[in-house]
Amino acid sequence: MAKVTITANENGPYLVPGIAKYTDADGNEQETQGKMVAICRCGASANMPFCDGGHKGINFKAAKIELVFDVD
Repeated sequence: MAKVTITANENGPYLVPGIAKYTDADGNEQETQGKMVAICRCGASANMPFCDGGHKGINFKAAKIELVFDVD
């Protein structure tokens, strides 16, 4: 069984390891770039559900936490 760790950075986004495939608002299949996906948790991103750094402009505060999942 593999473990997947999602990290919620202090005052920042959720960081999810891997590449995500998704369908955008226009129905086009897309794929993220890089080895990590940053997911907004403050609600200020103009590129939801992805983080665009908007948390910095609204003084978002939240504790760091790590979620560890057992994945088959």
